[in-house]
Amino acid sequence: MSLTMPLDFGDERLRTDIESSLATIEDAIHAAIASEFPFATSAADHLVSAGGKRFRPLLTLLAAHAGDASAWQVVPAAVIVELTHAATLYHDDVMDEAPLRRGRESANSRWGNTVAILTGDFLFAKVSQLLADLGPEAVRIHAHTFERLCIGQINETRGPAQGMDPVDHHIKVLADKTGSLISTSLRYGAMFSGCSPEVIEALATYGERIGVAFQLADDLVDLTSDSADSGKTPGTDIREGVPTLTTLLIQREASSADSALLEALAGPVYDEKTVSEVLASLRNHRQLDQARQIARTWSDEARASLGPLPTGPVRDALDLLCDYVVERTA
Repeated sequence: MSLTMPLDFGDERLRTDIESSLATIEDAIHAAIASEFPFATSAADHLVSAGGKRFRPLLTLLAAHAGDASAWQVVPAAVIVELTHAATLYHDDVMDEAPLRRGRESANSRWGNTVAILTGDFLFAKVSQLLADLGPEAVRIHAHTFERLCIGQINETRGPAQGMDPVDHHIKVLADKTGSLISTSLRYGAMFSGCSPEVIEALATYGERIGVAFQLADDLVDLTSDSADSGKTPGTDIREGVPTLTTLLIQREASSADSALLEALAGPVYDEKTVSEVLASLRNHRQLDQARQIARTWSDEARASLGPLPTGPVRDALDLLCDYVVERTA
């Protein structure tokens, strides 16, 4: 399987090993979602087969190459983090009422909210079966990750508490909703490949920070690219009135010139003409560059956490990933 992200690992042997392992993981993902009930398999496969970057399995593999990447637990661990991610997307699309996911009709648009929710639950059940084979420590780690995923969604839904900076609240939500699972992806790879506790914690910290940077950049992609590039419906957050870092920065540091934009951002936007106008305004707003810089700061902090890793191809690849995450356009 070729990498879906155009990463330059700087080491051809590492790249070849990663691509070979990703192919094995891809087969294992499809085997894991198989069910005696054809419709359940079909509904789960709808999103899984749509592709995606396989970012989390990639990070599990990179972390595993800091130790013994041939350990048998690495592949099922990578499958676990990807299926967990896929399950959350089914649920997210219901909450966002998103019509498009990974360039195709979302499950909720195709079959309705009930099927989409139950398909996400089905994937969580498959994850639990795989976790049981990896032992109690993996189960404990994933249970904590599940908790953070849920708390992140709850906090996003409720909004910031009285007196809390909405920007700080937003970053905390991203750390829980995105950073936690990416951190676990690297933790599993390092843990199961036999890395030292110091390296395991360094890679888990890297994962949390690069996860926040990744999601901040992902929100920027939603504003600046079209659906053909990103596989998503541009302006989905605007339509649903969901805040992103750019809009929160505008609201926090608003000037009189932003009054019309702030009025449009006060709630969901249903008119497509208005969505287009808001997108155009945001794409040219000074706070878009500020949001990019904050994403870069998180990426730089991820890079700084790699100190305990020995120099070599794995560290180089993770270092290069810090640049890719914030510079990508899709």
